[in-house]
Amino acid sequence: MDHPIKRDHARFRKIVKGRIRDNLRRYISNGEMPSPKGDGQFKIPMPSIDTPRFKFGDKQQGGMGQGDGQPGDPVDGQEGEGEPGEGEAGSDEGSKELEVDLSLDELASILGEELELPNIEPKGKKTMESLTEKYTSIGTQGPDSLKHYKRSYKEALKRQLAMGEYDADNPIIVPVKADMRFRSADAKVEFENSAVVIYMMDVSGSMGDEQKEIVRTESFWINLWLKSQYKDIEIRYIIHDATAKEVDEETFFRTRESGGTLISSALKLCRDIIQSDYNSAEWNIYPFHFSDGDNWSTDDTKLCLEILDKDIIPESNVFCYGQVESRYGSGQFYKDLHAKYGESNEEVLLSKIKNKDAILDSIKDFLGKGK
Repeated sequence: MDHPIKRDHARFRKIVKGRIRDNLRRYISNGEMPSPKGDGQFKIPMPSIDTPRFKFGDKQQGGMGQGDGQPGDPVDGQEGEGEPGEGEAGSDEGSKELEVDLSLDELASILGEELELPNIEPKGKKTMESLTEKYTSIGTQGPDSLKHYKRSYKEALKRQLAMGEYDADNPIIVPVKADMRFRSADAKVEFENSAVVIYMMDVSGSMGDEQKEIVRTESFWINLWLKSQYKDIEIRYIIHDATAKEVDEETFFRTRESGGTLISSALKLCRDIIQSDYNSAEWNIYPFHFSDGDNWSTDDTKLCLEILDKDIIPESNVFCYGQVESRYGSGQFYKDLHAKYGESNEEVLLSKIKNKDAILDSIKDFLGKGK
């Protein structure tokens, strides 16, 4: 039987997860993100949960609190409250938001329930090999740390009964070396699916800090969901204006250039990374490109479509393009992709991200197909 404290703790976590799910859209649109703790847990800020308390009714006669007086008047010789804002500054801490710890799987579950996301069907045929050990049997040899005391005493009891040494009036059981039993592990080879996410982002002058913050928030939750679906996941980052280069995560979200935009430069580098490092028979490949839709010329857009058709789409689970609205962006590249692939194509997923309020819907655009 569970201890009441454990039941109360489980109930509290259920309430907390319900509050987070109810407020998920607000968290994401405000740019709030869970902070990793380094042990597979994430710290989530959330409004404090009020404890139940009694409240006086609105009866006009009798009961406590009746009689002459005004709010703030002294009671039983105590000093009054004074005027609002009066008094000396205090040294105590102010009220803080409640922070709770949730695992990656718990957070992913909240996201999946909110967006009704299906589990992903991996595309890669060959998967990563991993060796796992499960203690499912009992052996006669092993280290003391794996000693199975219950089975050892059971063997000693059986031996003493068989030899007539067991005394019911003085039931002392003394195992000998031959009675010792140990937990034994069965090695099992398992194959786990692996995935790579390749983020590409336009960092030309028309993509400002607000647009990058949208991409940062959306990519966090996309990564969270994919990590819950795959045993192993790698993430690569490409930035581009007229030229493209691979960078680390911090550089990806901090770089801003002032040059023009050639989207094909990012797609070429993405193609080279896939061909060099990721065999699509072994890896599930997810290229994401974020831009405000501006491109240098129609000729470069034509080249982009050729690279997508020939080199990227056939190798990927799905290619995702997110257009982040900018006052300087024309949005033409979205129109070109839509004209080429339409809305029903499940290999090319398009999403318009008008502002932070649209992030959650955009995530569903990309992950809602279960690919």
